[in-house]
Amino acid sequence: MNPFVVCATRSMRSYASRVIQCLSRYLCFSNITEQINGLDLLNTDLFADGEMEVSVSSSIRGRDIILFSSCTRNEAGIEVEEAKIELYHAVDALIRCQASRIIVFEPFISCSRSDRTTRRSSVGLWVHLKILSSLGARHIVTFQMHSDKSKTMVDPAICAFDDIPALTLLKKYLCDTYIKTVDRLENEVRNNWAFCSVDAGGEKLARVFANSFGAPLVVAHKQRDYSKPNTVESINILSAEPVEGKSLWIVDDMIDTAGSVEKLIRVLSQFKPKEINVISVHALFSPPAVEKLEALSKEGLLNRLIVSDTVSCSRYKKNIPGLEIVPSFELASQIIKAIINNESMSKLMRPFDAGIYLGSK
Repeated sequence: MNPFVVCATRSMRSYASRVIQCLSRYLCFSNITEQINGLDLLNTDLFADGEMEVSVSSSIRGRDIILFSSCTRNEAGIEVEEAKIELYHAVDALIRCQASRIIVFEPFISCSRSDRTTRRSSVGLWVHLKILSSLGARHIVTFQMHSDKSKTMVDPAICAFDDIPALTLLKKYLCDTYIKTVDRLENEVRNNWAFCSVDAGGEKLARVFANSFGAPLVVAHKQRDYSKPNTVESINILSAEPVEGKSLWIVDDMIDTAGSVEKLIRVLSQFKPKEINVISVHALFSPPAVEKLEALSKEGLLNRLIVSDTVSCSRYKKNIPGLEIVPSFELASQIIKAIINNESMSKLMRPFDAGIYLGSK
């Protein structure tokens, strides 16, 4: 195992602190926390003219660096573009200090949806990944990319890329919190639950959920108005079984403005389900998402909203009564342990089966 340090830009220091605590349990050295804790390693200076400089406070020569950063809404309240520039400066500073390898860990890559090439537009994700790899990042880790094709934007000969499916976190949370036993899975969930996609493109995610729990699949076919951003014209519901009386779980990889989710919930409510829940990895909650979700909760249309902590959203618990946040730092620590020990990460990516998981417990 090469000596390594876990550090973070200002946007993710609290998250990185929790990861370090988990790692200290996995790596049984008497002073492992002191060895790997680099929360005070990076200093960021902001100048009057708007420029920035990041400096490294101590020697890291020959060490692997795991750098946590968030370029979306974050616990420090730093704006997206400032957080990106700080990340780029941090990688440059670490390279100049002769770190052995820099592993950038972004739980959510904010520009992940800017992945389509057209004649006259930039591709934000390509720009971001290109800058990181060009500056010297040799490994990028994230949770649940918006599209599988995005992984091809990084040359594996220059920079490794790991996209870890965080949906498994949410599946385990459902099992631990709401199902608990194999008996309830077989007699209650498989008969009375159904998983629904947000649109035809999200059918794959919803199908994976439905297969994991052996429950029915509902597909929402969404028609967008492409003349306006984040606008939905109509939604058609496709289901082989009646929706009435079932507990519905809408599955998506992210909630942005909540326009699609809001319209889908209102359409689904006409079919008289027992309850409607939403489960999503990344809680972007761009305005006016919180207002829409709050209104749905107050109207009794939205029962639960389960998300991960890849994007900071705990402040919205008071607005959305059914908001439940699933921590991901334990999974992040398992990923780091695998990387620094050159272990396989296939066990973190294999399909999840609720029956096997509950049976093993």
